[in-house]
Amino acid sequence: QVQLVESGGGLVQTGGSLRLSCAASGRTFSRSIMGWFRQALGKEREFVASISWSGGSIYYADSVKGRFTISRDNVKNTVYLQMNSLKPEDTAVYYCAANGRAPVRQWTQYDYWGQGTQVTVSS
Repeated sequence: QVQLVESGGGLVQTGGSLRLSCAASGRTFSRSIMGWFRQALGKEREFVASISWSGGSIYYADSVKGRFTISRDNVKNTVYLQMNSLKPEDTAVYYCAANGRAPVRQWTQYDYWGQGTQVTVSS
């Protein structure tokens, strides 16, 4: 069992930055593929980024590549999403997910989810 708690969301202007954190509890975290997804109002949940347990395999959605960075600290049981050069279209609820498996871009491939944190980018 894994429990996930996201934090770090908020309101930011276009071009600004935010850093999301996802604190995990549960003994399987260090071996777990972790992912970030987002869901804008009225839209489907979409993949943002994923990271393997070692950090050796990282994937990004094309829409965030070059602007977002996913990382993890297995000692602190925390995964991060650094978001730079934010755009209004990045506005969404961001969810952390754990215990993923291939294909990692599909939200159905993750077993555990956080409650989400709102990110709003104003124009």
